[in-house]
Amino acid sequence: VAALAAIMRDERSSEAGLKFLVLSGISSAVLLYGMVFVYGYTGTTDVDGILREIGRIGAAEGQPFGSYAVLFGVVAMVAGFGFKMAVVPFHMWVPDVYEGAPTPVTAYLSVASKAAGFAVVMRVLYSAFGSAGLTQEWSGMLAVMAAASMLLGNLLALWQRNIKRMLAYSTVAHAGYILGGLAAVMANAGSGSPLAGPESVLFYLVAYAATNLAAFLAVIAITNRTGSDLIGSFAGMGRRAPVPALFLALGLVSLLGMPPTAGFMAKVFVFSAAVNSGLLWLAVVGAVNTAISAFYYLRVIRVMYLDEPEAEGRLSADPVLTAVTGVAVIGVGVFGFGPWLLMRLVEQAVRVLPSLAGA
Repeated sequence: VAALAAIMRDERSSEAGLKFLVLSGISSAVLLYGMVFVYGYTGTTDVDGILREIGRIGAAEGQPFGSYAVLFGVVAMVAGFGFKMAVVPFHMWVPDVYEGAPTPVTAYLSVASKAAGFAVVMRVLYSAFGSAGLTQEWSGMLAVMAAASMLLGNLLALWQRNIKRMLAYSTVAHAGYILGGLAAVMANAGSGSPLAGPESVLFYLVAYAATNLAAFLAVIAITNRTGSDLIGSFAGMGRRAPVPALFLALGLVSLLGMPPTAGFMAKVFVFSAAVNSGLLWLAVVGAVNTAISAFYYLRVIRVMYLDEPEAEGRLSADPVLTAVTGVAVIGVGVFGFGPWLLMRLVEQAVRVLPSLAGA
């Protein structure tokens, strides 16, 4: 991924690749260091084996996770995964790397890397450490990180002039929303309710992936023709590039969480999970931050449709890129109008995580 970030071989791309390489190496080292502590204490890398061993020894010794060494290992693992998820305080690399990397690479980092990180964290924290009796404590820690990610991501996005940098901070904010859902899941494990269980988090991940992919593909379609990532260069794109501008507007509206998009249903599920798990304050923080995010999402739409273009003439659109973006936008609409279609698939996916499903 670092090589992809630096593939353009210009100053910005090389800087992005180097930063990602160094920080990714550090986070991977911290992650592996934590895994070593867990393995050294439990003697296994099998997730179910770790669950049994920690439960057995923890009950006998009366210590968190059976040993403070294992607790340190778990914290180190969360820190390592925090880099992948781009949550506060492990988000420092995001704006510079997203801005400097080629836009397709930025899209990949914002979608695939984040989804994989959250999926692994949910699997590990529950399936390996769910019996430690400390899910409430973990929930509180994750809730604080979620609130910080939402607030910092949205506030910093307000001041950005580069659309990739704006979407980078938006990614941090959305990591906070997802982490808030994960905190709610941990606070209410095994309830059996999709509105308080892992289904809400997985739904958000899929909806966010489709939405963010649509937004970034539309940005690629426009910036390939204008050669600029500045938000000001999107002026008048509603007339000069109507289809990509429409797709970008729909993507931004879904990221904001307006009905009837997938982003709206995703936030409904995650905020409902927080309320049902006793984290009402976190749901309120999420709602307030959603209102804050409206300022920078709607600003881009205003620039595209109300500001005068810097040049005249229609911009040609890449038919393949337009078609692919259209597929992502259709997903945003389908998951918004028919969320039960995705929820059924999500519920089936949860069955592979017995401890999550309450089995």
